Amino acid sequence: MAKSEAAAVVKDPATKGKLKLIIAIVLAVLLAIGLSVGATWYFMHSAQSKPAVAAETAPSGKQPAIFEPMAPAFVANYNQNGRPRYMQVSITMLGRNQADLEALKVHMPVIRNNLVMLFSGQDFATLATPVGQEMLRQKATASVQEVAQKELGKVVIEQLLFTNFVLQ
Repeated sequence: MAKSEAAAVVKDPATKGKLKLIIAIVLAVLLAIGLSVGATWYFMHSAQSKPAVAAETAPSGKQPAIFEPMAPAFVANYNQNGRPRYMQVSITMLGRNQADLEALKVHMPVIRNNLVMLFSGQDFATLATPVGQEMLRQKATASVQEVAQKELGKVVIEQLLFTNFVLQ
């Protein structure tokens, strides 16, 4: 009798439907997990290969920045309302070609003279503001670029950076 009851249970259509439903749910969960793992692997693998391509193409564009400090620091004095004032500025040049920077060093006396004259003609009230300091930095950059263009035939310096700026 036990055999006939077991056969009756297996042949019961309600049990077969529940078994099919459980198998379908398990297969759907396994498929979802497999798709998740596969998609994660795909995106992680493609993300790792793209920066390598970008790194290979980057050097062909812009060369790396080269920073060349102008030593010693510039000290300029000027009168403000009959009172002597002093300014000290440390400058670093930003360029992209070391050979051009070395060629520009030959003309450093002219560059330093032009910058000292530029700094000495400034107004204290203007230099006390960040906007005035930025305008002075841009004028100084233009002055150095002008000398480089005149003497070397090309603009060697992208910009001058004030690494120290003291007003007294």
